[in-house]
Amino acid sequence: MGGKSASKIKVETRVDKRMESEESGDEEGKKQAVRLVADLSQQSLRDEQNGENSAGEAETPVDMETISLDPEAEDVDLNHFRIGKIEGFEVLKKVKTLCLRQNLIKRIENLEQLQTLRELDLYDNQIRKIENLESMVELEILDISFNILRHIEGLDRLTQLKKLFLVNNKISKIENLSNLQMLQMLELGSNRIRAIENIDTLATLDSLFLGKNKITKLQNLDALTSLTVLSVQNNRLTKIEGLQSLVNLRELYLSHNGIEVIEGLENNMNDNLVESWSDLDELKGAKNLETVYLERNPLQKDPQYRRKIMLALPTVRQIDATFVRF
Repeated sequence: MGGKSASKIKVETRVDKRMESEESGDEEGKKQAVRLVADLSQQSLRDEQNGENSAGEAETPVDMETISLDPEAEDVDLNHFRIGKIEGFEVLKKVKTLCLRQNLIKRIENLEQLQTLRELDLYDNQIRKIENLESMVELEILDISFNILRHIEGLDRLTQLKKLFLVNNKISKIENLSNLQMLQMLELGSNRIRAIENIDTLATLDSLFLGKNKITKLQNLDALTSLTVLSVQNNRLTKIEGLQSLVNLRELYLSHNGIEVIEGLENNMNDNLVESWSDLDELKGAKNLETVYLERNPLQKDPQYRRKIMLALPTVRQIDATFVRF
């Protein structure tokens, strides 16, 4: 833990449905802190705020010949154009970002010639399968959220992929990700996933979002030592475990589970820079908090270190490795 940078522990139990989509980018979120907050997943919550996941009336697909495409364009945004089929995009010789959000697309096809493409956004369509992406070897961001996917597949050649969003589909298993060794963000919220598995090769992963699934156990996370954000709220967890190797973790989202005891965070909550007793005020809302680890923080130098913690947090039974109440 000696290599960790200065940070503070912040534990929040108040429900604020705007937090997680903003946490990673604000000043506090950049500090090395472990946060337990009540929240929904990053991508799906941002979409809830924008009202983008609301169902609309049946629409008739537009004729692509009526859409004018600029061959020199680098960023092409065709959001909600009622496009029913991907076709005619081969004229885009310099395109880097292609946004086809909220259309009527049923199949990924006819993108083979877009060799310059770095970001593909197919959010909120009617796609049932990830396919025909083999030639897009330079792709860095892929979003196929809010579709009808049942399997993670067809991604083996996308070795440069850094961000993958598959929110709100019908995916039941984490699989076929082993080649994505450059991946930094994986967003699988609002699916049907029952187990955390098959992510051992994702050593560069920084953020993992698994909120609103059916996960019963925190497991198979040991290889993710670069992880700073882990979101597993709205699942079926009953215990905090399996986090001992996540020494760089800053943000941990576990609300709306069956967890009754805060434990298993010994490797994640020591060696920070908590120096003011007022910082503990943020823990007072955790009515069932029984264990707190604050070793090697400036507060520990206070001669009345344990006594002050006991007064500030009357439910705590264990401070660091020492039981103070039985």
